[in-house]
Amino acid sequence: MPCISVSPSLKPPSKPLWFICVLLGLLTVNSHANVVLTVPQELSLSPNMYTQQVLISWLGGSATTFDLLILRTELNETVFYETVSVTENPVSGRHQWTWTSVEPLECTSLSFQIRSRDGQKTSEWSNTQILQGNDLPSNRNFNMYPQDRIVQVGSSTTFCCIVGERKLYGSMYYNKTLLNSKRLSRRSYAVTVVHQEPSGSSGINVVCYGNSNSDLTGTVVFVGYPPRPSDFECETHDLISAVCQWSAGRDTFLYGKRKTHYLLNNRNCTDDGLLQNQKQCTVGEWNNNWTLVAVNNLGQYSLTYSAEISHRVRPVAPAKLSYVVHAWNATVLWHWKYESYSTLALVCEVELTSEGSKTNYTISGVGVRSVDLVDLNPNEEYVVQVRCGAQQNFWKWGNWSKPLLFKTNTYVPDAPDVWMWMNKDNSGQIVWKPLSKRQSHGQITGYEVRLWISEKVQHKEMVSAKTFALPFNITNPATFPSDNKVTVTVSAMNADGSSQPTEVVIPLRLKDAEPLTVSRAVYSKQGFGLFWQSDPNATSGYVVDWHDASCMHDCPVEWTKVAAENSNTFIESANFQPGVRYNISLYSCSLNAPELLQRWQGYMQELVPSTSVALSTTQQGSDIILTWTEIPLDRRRGFLLGYNVYMSNGSQLTLLANLSDLGNRSYKVKGLSEGSYKFTVKAYTSAGEDTGATASITLEPYTDWLILEILASLGITALFLVLVTFICYKKRKWVKKAFYPDIPEPKLPGDWSRTQGPLDVKPSPHSVVHIIEKPEWDSSKEVLVVIPEEDEDEDGHVMGDEPVDTDEPTSLRYYNQVVDERPIRPRFPDSSASSTSSLDSARTDVTYTGIQTSGSLVFRLDPQGSSESHEHQADLSVTCGDVGGGYRPQMQPRASNDVSLALSKPFLEPQASSGGGYKPQCTWHLDSPDEAEESGDLAPSLGSPTSIASTQFLLTDGEENTEERRPLSSAAANWFTNLLSSTKP
Repeated sequence: MPCISVSPSLKPPSKPLWFICVLLGLLTVNSHANVVLTVPQELSLSPNMYTQQVLISWLGGSATTFDLLILRTELNETVFYETVSVTENPVSGRHQWTWTSVEPLECTSLSFQIRSRDGQKTSEWSNTQILQGNDLPSNRNFNMYPQDRIVQVGSSTTFCCIVGERKLYGSMYYNKTLLNSKRLSRRSYAVTVVHQEPSGSSGINVVCYGNSNSDLTGTVVFVGYPPRPSDFECETHDLISAVCQWSAGRDTFLYGKRKTHYLLNNRNCTDDGLLQNQKQCTVGEWNNNWTLVAVNNLGQYSLTYSAEISHRVRPVAPAKLSYVVHAWNATVLWHWKYESYSTLALVCEVELTSEGSKTNYTISGVGVRSVDLVDLNPNEEYVVQVRCGAQQNFWKWGNWSKPLLFKTNTYVPDAPDVWMWMNKDNSGQIVWKPLSKRQSHGQITGYEVRLWISEKVQHKEMVSAKTFALPFNITNPATFPSDNKVTVTVSAMNADGSSQPTEVVIPLRLKDAEPLTVSRAVYSKQGFGLFWQSDPNATSGYVVDWHDASCMHDCPVEWTKVAAENSNTFIESANFQPGVRYNISLYSCSLNAPELLQRWQGYMQELVPSTSVALSTTQQGSDIILTWTEIPLDRRRGFLLGYNVYMSNGSQLTLLANLSDLGNRSYKVKGLSEGSYKFTVKAYTSAGEDTGATASITLEPYTDWLILEILASLGITALFLVLVTFICYKKRKWVKKAFYPDIPEPKLPGDWSRTQGPLDVKPSPHSVVHIIEKPEWDSSKEVLVVIPEEDEDEDGHVMGDEPVDTDEPTSLRYYNQVVDERPIRPRFPDSSASSTSSLDSARTDVTYTGIQTSGSLVFRLDPQGSSESHEHQADLSVTCGDVGGGYRPQMQPRASNDVSLALSKPFLEPQASSGGGYKPQCTWHLDSPDEAEESGDLAPSLGSPTSIASTQFLLTDGEENTEERRPLSSAAANWFTNLLSSTKP
């Protein structure tokens, strides 16, 4: 306690006072420390099994906070342990707190305890209060909880299964889905389902099985939504009562006894709505303020509405509709259900339907009961409906009346639409369009056609109702006067009479004017748009007709008429087909015959041609000409833009040309070699190419050109021969001198004038021809080695420069040797031994009888290096005329004691590169006198060789290579030069 200080008048001693104050403070602290929290008493439990809530109440305790402990009794598991704040009820003096269980309260027994708490200090626990569950041993049956529970969509629900005594738990299924369970007690098991989906009208089954299929139990759960109505409003129909309507909103998925119930101004409302989602309730008296409450097991929802009755008038539908009809108009009448409408200002809407089209009429007035319908069509069915609303403070249209069907009376038909078709031979046909149902005004019985000439009827004909064309033929139109006019009229007839006639003037003479330029019409949307220049002569307007362009005679034509003030139109037709070309013509109409003004052509849709061209090929030398025919008009199916020419290379096509000129239907492929070719020609439109026509051709040699080439070659050759002949003729003297000189007669000593006896030819004993060959030599070429026979005396000495008998034949030796490819170079032998050894090869001695034998010739060659080869070769080239060749004479054995004579000085071989054949019929001489002088005493001519056994000249070897020739002699070369450069001798 605080210490109170008082100031006495007398000053007491201070020490005892302070001691008393301290003692009182200590007593106060001790009294606070000894305050003890009371234990809660009279703990009671009030369970609500449906809501799974327990109301806990107790007495005593000055504390405001308490610890609450809830245990599962059997397993002693904690279910809930929290500190809660609870105030004392001043009336009853008890504390109360509500606990909501996740699991149904029937699942197992629960133990409740409570104690007071003040900060960190707590009282003792109260006595335990047990809430008994249904898993007691005394309850031996299978059970499952909760039963028939209604929960909201998306919530979580725990289900428990209590198995029978001495039974085993099996499994639990939610809507046939196996769930994981947990154990609550010895016999109780629980499962929890989260995010539950809406259930059907019969709910969702939850089943618990024991260890056998015969042991089972289950429950049903209904999952839905609380109600949420909308669009709540009230109105009056009879100006007295009220009809309230609202929308039920989303489906609650709760049906039957669990469905939503409605209260209107706290009165049960019987739903008499016509639609499932639209609700309606009728109240006998109007109330300006309305309240709607919607209630189901998951909650409730309320709406309010306020309005005056005069602002919410909605008339009922007219009843008992009737009609009075004529050909062009009708009157519709009706009745009202309530007599109060007789003084009510109404506005009504009439809907008239005919042939799929609708027309609306609006009328107004007090108590309106009828409406007049005008501008109807004869012989036509109509359907009429009427609805009305309040003219003042209009709220809503009332409901439509029942449909009323009526048909107007018949009438004479409308005038038919008539046109004509003219052929080029002055024949044609009158055509008219069939009248529609709305134009015929009744059943058409036929048509009357009249022919007028100069306003007089010349012919009249009745045709059936199914006939829409009548042919005509104008014979001798030139005989008609120019002022005469041929007119045709057509009238339609039905039971009520005949229509007004429609006339068309037939042109007597077709104008021979130049053809009009044809333009292209473009199709867009559903037809062709056409434009033209106005024609002042078109006093009666224009006619545009069209037909298939492939038709030429009595074509099925369609047409439309255009007013005179218009210069454009859009033509439509259900008969337009893709890929068909249409001719569109524009005519001006007046009192006279129609006159053609303009023409178009067009396609509804262009396609690729349906057929290909007929392709043919023609060879022209090394070129190929492709030609093809034109595609028929009805097969083009579009405007042709050109042709593509391809060459086929197996499976590929190579474009050769694109021909945009439609008049050019040929193409030349130039410069081809011999062989087979395949060409394809494809016509194309804006839609693409056709399949193409293919033709093959094999290019063969051009025989005409071959003949021309042969003739040209022969002509050139003949001209050359004539030229050579002419030149030779002009220079004949020089030619004779060069090729055929005069041969002087031989001058022989002695007297040859006496008669000669027989000539005894004896061969000289030493004038023989030896052929000596070595078989091991493989000579590819043979040359002539000439060895002059030396004069020997009886003692074997050489006679040197002694006179030689010219009548004695000269013996030359011929050796078969391989000709060296190198040029022949004459060598001087340095010894007789080498000379002898060089001629050790095979040789042939040839005897010559010459006119002059004053000298001998020896052609000898060195071996090609004795160190490189042991072979001794000698090359010999003898000039004989202009050609040298190999020679094989007739042979006889000869003594081998000939000795070669070496020249004292070298002999330069004029043409050593030639080792050719030998011709005996020639004069052996050198090419010039200078060469003869350089050769010393060698004779310029050796004469002709003869065989030892024959007096005839020896011939050359025909087996030698005749292509190897020596070059022309210098004389022949000079002759050719003189031939080209010299003048006439």
